[in-house]
Amino acid sequence: MIGRPAIIHVVHSLAVGGLENGVVNLVNTTGDRYRHTIVCMTTAGALRARLQPDIEVVELHKRLGHDLGAVARLIRVLRRVGPAVVHSRNWATFDAVPAARLAGVTRVVHGEHGRDVSDPDGSNVRRNRLRRLFSPFVSRFVTVSHDLRGWLVDRVGVPSRKVVTIHNGVDLARFSGLDRARARAEIGLSAAALVLGTVGRLDPVKDQAGLISAFGRLASKHPGLHLTIVGDGPCRADLTALIRSLGLEGRAHLLGERGDVPAALAALDCFVLPSVAEGMSNTILEAMAVGLPVVATRVGGSPELVTDGVTGRLVAAQDVMALTSAIGRYLDDPGLRARHGLAGRLKAEECFSLGRMSRAYANLYAQLMRSGASGEVAPCAE
Repeated sequence: MIGRPAIIHVVHSLAVGGLENGVVNLVNTTGDRYRHTIVCMTTAGALRARLQPDIEVVELHKRLGHDLGAVARLIRVLRRVGPAVVHSRNWATFDAVPAARLAGVTRVVHGEHGRDVSDPDGSNVRRNRLRRLFSPFVSRFVTVSHDLRGWLVDRVGVPSRKVVTIHNGVDLARFSGLDRARARAEIGLSAAALVLGTVGRLDPVKDQAGLISAFGRLASKHPGLHLTIVGDGPCRADLTALIRSLGLEGRAHLLGERGDVPAALAALDCFVLPSVAEGMSNTILEAMAVGLPVVATRVGGSPELVTDGVTGRLVAAQDVMALTSAIGRYLDDPGLRARHGLAGRLKAEECFSLGRMSRAYANLYAQLMRSGASGEVAPCAE
């Protein structure tokens, strides 16, 4: 283990989220090749508990807005650790790009995992100008979807040779062999019920309100139908009011933030992600790993995960009627649910395993450490 190159990962925090979960999985599975340090620009969070004990976590306690003190503290950490590579993620950590160069680190990776809530279509002129301005100081931009790659190259103006796509990966073992009956019993649902569900932050960009509206249209036709929504966020009160106004209390369940997402998914017959915008959804991958058919909106990287008519259905964003129709087909056809769920599991195994993702990142770091490395990562065959 002595002599492992050091990698510093810069994140906003280690709160529960898809990006953060991916970082934890990556560092836990590549510790034999690299010595990892995670720098949280603000504070750590619940996912810190899942890290291997030898992984250092540093909190910078960055204040809202511009905080030059936090950048100075980041530079000091970089100089102390002396990493071979600095890997920042999303706009909230873009300060790490100039900080790395000021600290003398020449290999810098910046990941784009999805567009910021405050800039959902990636059109912020100032941010894109800074991405373009600082691109000479970034060795590789990593996007988690081809959609994000196209945005970086075509809209932002980052040279295509600097951009590589590495899809997210899911820990297949964690989402295998789950006890469906037990999962349902834990949330008070019977084995005979039909259950739809989603997982995600309760935020307008996730459009759980649209899903509740679609569920309301389906509920009268399917008396045993239930909806579970896992997650928390600023829309909780509004969603609770919507459920009440539609008379869906006792059938639509806001379960809050949970640490047992595999069990929450195991209770479902169909997974739905009605987002207005997405990067590359980890929850879709997790639903596929469980063997669920997926109904998702045709946004961001979701079409790269869901094969329409094979592993699930894709519909336009904010189209409640289309969403209702797509879900209804699965409710009416158990055989279709089973076929598409199995196809999704097989696609997750082939293209989106955690092992494949971890190897791709580990190889990228190794390529950057070698003189003249291209940094290219082979795409997954569809």
